[in-house]
Amino acid sequence: MNERKVDKKSVAEFILVIALIIATGYVLFFGVTIGVYDIGNISKNINYGLDLTGGVNVVLEAESTDGDAVTSEKIDSAILTIRQRIDSIGVSEPTIIKQGDNRIRVSIPSVTDQNEALDLIGKTAQLEFLAPDGSVILTGKDVTDSKGVMQKDNSGIESAVVTLKFNEEGTKLFADATQKYIGQVIQIKLDDEVISSPTVNVAITNGEAVIEGMADITEAGNLASLIRGGALPVKLTPVEIRTIGPTLGQDSLNDSIYAGIIGIGLVLIFMLVMYRGLGFLADLALIIFIMIVLTVMSVMNVTLTLPGIAGLILTVGVAVDANVIIFSRIREEARLGKSLMTAIDNGFSKAFGTILDSNVTTLIAGFVLFFMGTGSVQGFAVTLILGIVVSMFTAVVITKKLVKLLVKTGLFNSNAFYGI
Repeated sequence: MNERKVDKKSVAEFILVIALIIATGYVLFFGVTIGVYDIGNISKNINYGLDLTGGVNVVLEAESTDGDAVTSEKIDSAILTIRQRIDSIGVSEPTIIKQGDNRIRVSIPSVTDQNEALDLIGKTAQLEFLAPDGSVILTGKDVTDSKGVMQKDNSGIESAVVTLKFNEEGTKLFADATQKYIGQVIQIKLDDEVISSPTVNVAITNGEAVIEGMADITEAGNLASLIRGGALPVKLTPVEIRTIGPTLGQDSLNDSIYAGIIGIGLVLIFMLVMYRGLGFLADLALIIFIMIVLTVMSVMNVTLTLPGIAGLILTVGVAVDANVIIFSRIREEARLGKSLMTAIDNGFSKAFGTILDSNVTTLIAGFVLFFMGTGSVQGFAVTLILGIVVSMFTAVVITKKLVKLLVKTGLFNSNAFYGI
């Protein structure tokens, strides 16, 4: 092979890239403090699931209290109400899903008081309409329906509103109240939290009311669901309760981290031994891959679970597999007598189709798991999908840029150095 002169500019760029990778990795994994701001330290910003931090897992069974059947709509309203309650105690990423026709499974990670959490999610929502003096006008049992709709006013302008319908007793109580409090505010409270404060414009005697001032149809729909949930004549009874202590969760997290470090370390060593210089660059790309995935998980508030960690480690193997395919193609081109740079270009070009096909099939499986699965299965699917997408980027873009930059430096022109 012809000797090439050392390109000082390329050498400087390569050193700068290595320095940036090291600096970025340090900030992400250890963090730095600049003035009053703490930057980085991903471990503090990632949400951990129930299996890692401990918490409570409870199955609630819905039972009708008014003789009517427990419908899917009532269960959906109850789920929305439970989510609002859990959010009120500051729990991140709870899992609340419908189970069967009349059950709801709730998983709450990182709870500090499990008895309080059980009480919070188990009681029936309390909806109240309050007079200006704070007295109760009527309650959720007097509301028969609530919907978020688009409605036109007298001038033809359309806006989002929430419609309410009352039963016979509620109609009379609301008519008396709106006639008495014209020009004043009637508050609507759900579980002791004010969710709306409409002003009474006219006396309402037909058993129907409209709440105006919604920002959009989404806000109107959410408020209507909360009101339906508050009016839901359903009793939620815990039929299964499991608690996971934080010690078990921390042990599981530590074991998973150690296993991940060992696995990734073995992969890094394998690539160095098999592909030498190319293996070193693949290892750099793999480190970048890990940093990107963890950063995205932190920004997107993805909850990391044990299956999620398994999915992440699996995608490390997928990322390495892509590099193995690429380097095998480069070897084939080099053995045909192609120059180093030509072999690299052809190798990446010919490997791309194979990498794309294999990753697309894995992505399809990941999306099926996400949309058809629940709980930890979805956690695995999220990290799998994210890892596949990022691995393709690092293998096809990052690794190629690093390889070509190192070749341009002219420091190493031996095929033996690159393992080809």
